[in-house]
Amino acid sequence: MNGMGYSMYGSIWGFFLNILIILIIVGAVVMLLNRSGYAAAGDNERLVRIEKDIEDIKKTVEEIKDKLEEI
Repeated sequence: MNGMGYSMYGSIWGFFLNILIILIIVGAVVMLLNRSGYAAAGDNERLVRIEKDIEDIKKTVEEIKDKLEEI
């Protein structure tokens, strides 16, 4: 036997093992970033902007409602 299929990169199982290891590492990094609040800062700013937009829309709707009542 020349050892084909027994190396890390020479078999299908080795390929799947490498993919699995990469996915585990990427998953761990994503989990650590989420726990540290890295993504939360961007989400928080986005929520503040959405809340301001909602307040502006409410004011606009009230103004339109008042104008319609005058007519």
